[in-house]
Amino acid sequence: RLLTAGLYLLCLVLVASYTANLTSDLTVAKSKNVISGIDDIKSGKIPFNRIGILIGTANEEFYLREISSSSRNFYPLKSRKEMYDSLVNNLIDVTFNDAGVAEYMTNNIYCNATLLGEDFNKGIFGIITPKQWLYGQDLDVHILSLKESGDLDNLRRTWFQ
Repeated sequence: RLLTAGLYLLCLVLVASYTANLTSDLTVAKSKNVISGIDDIKSGKIPFNRIGILIGTANEEFYLREISSSSRNFYPLKSRKEMYDSLVNNLIDVTFNDAGVAEYMTNNIYCNATLLGEDFNKGIFGIITPKQWLYGQDLDVHILSLKESGDLDNLRRTWFQ
């Protein structure tokens, strides 16, 4: 009886150990991303028809110029809502978006989406204002002073990360 109880406990420990290792391996495998950044997209790790691009935007121009050599082989999207819905519904695997907008959307609205890679076109962003706006020059000067003092990075960390 003692030998049977010992074998039973040994089997129980072995099964528990196997289950824990299997769970750990599956968790690690699931958490690894297929791609790690823009270079993986350029190298074709994702099928081009699974890359969603918002048509009529600078992202489309970037894709055509830098990735597909002017070939429109992407999944065309008409709005940002369609972009995120297509990601969530697995119609597309990847999309490009402005870093600030993407960080806000993935942190606050589409929490099951993930940002991958580094910003690949840093420093280029815009604020839309009317043409010949009276305060345009003042806005430029103030944004530049915020950037030079580091306050712009602090605001970005506070509100988007």
